Amino acid sequence: MDVAIRTLRSDEIQLAIDAAALEGWNPGLHDARCFHAADANGFLVAEHDGLPVGFISAVSYAGQFGFIGLYIVAPTWRGRGIGMQLWKAGMGRLKGQVVGLDGVPAQQDNYRRSGFELAWNNARFAGLARDTNAGGSAAQIVPLARVDFGVLCAEDRRVFPAPREGFLQSWISMPDSTALAWVDRGRLAGWGVIRRCRQGHKIGPLVAESHDIANALFDALCAGVPPDDTVYLDIPLPNADAMALVDARGMQSVFETARMYAGPAPACELERVYGITTFELG
Repeated sequence: MDVAIRTLRSDEIQLAIDAAALEGWNPGLHDARCFHAADANGFLVAEHDGLPVGFISAVSYAGQFGFIGLYIVAPTWRGRGIGMQLWKAGMGRLKGQVVGLDGVPAQQDNYRRSGFELAWNNARFAGLARDTNAGGSAAQIVPLARVDFGVLCAEDRRVFPAPREGFLQSWISMPDSTALAWVDRGRLAGWGVIRRCRQGHKIGPLVAESHDIANALFDALCAGVPPDDTVYLDIPLPNADAMALVDARGMQSVFETARMYAGPAPACELERVYGITTFELG
């Protein structure tokens, strides 16, 4: 089936996010602005007679690393080849770059046929917020805005394979969110963001150099959430300390993805990653 594929304008990215919400992916309330800041031309729509029937994001970070996400065809339009046309357009935009994605495990074979290989598995965990006050009073926990932005970007490069300054600046300052850092004697040793979503709140990223710091930041981030609201955390399963964090809080796995790469898997200090920023953009 022939469709026209074009780049979404900044005011249209919300259409793709609304489609993700219909799929049950529970996006953040203010994700659109942040996603646009990552790559203004990285969001594509397939249209039939002017009607949006599918989406894909093919975000390039500084021309060094690409990420595929928001890959959705409207249910009534599936099985007509629209998804493949979107896929080719998105991958064509990222030609020559290492490309990552977080896909459902059932689709691994399809992605493998396109040159992707499994790097690790992720899982989304859900649980009720509890204000334990375990970490909120720690003197080392401060608003992330107090941390030099250049320092934050340098630390982010330890867990993300390319610069993403524009995205980070937007992400850590979005409405309905809280961003905190663990600063010990002037050194940034951990940071995290919690944002309001269609349902509950998501923490992501959550980055820390130790299990204790990750736990304290998690509790401090939850302290501002209404009691018994649902909190979600997307963790890389190879990080045993991240698994221990969710287990200790009785959180349950509700969704899984496979992190896959086309090209050499980029370096990532996965032991520092207790919460992935977003499955849509890495």
